[in-house]
Amino acid sequence: MAEIINLNKARKAKAKAGDKTRAAENRLAFGRSKADKRKAEAEKALAERRLDEHERE
Repeated sequence: MAEIINLNKARKAKAKAGDKTRAAENRLAFGRSKADKRKAEAEKALAERRLDEHERE
């Protein structure tokens, strides 16, 4: 026989898991120093430039 579950508890557990993942993403995005952010931006710009340079016309 199937296990009985409380839908309210399941809904709250799902919301809590979503909040934890969003918090982890925010820690990565906002928990860095200004120098780290600038370095990441520079690396991203360099990668984009290199990709654009290899593009055929």
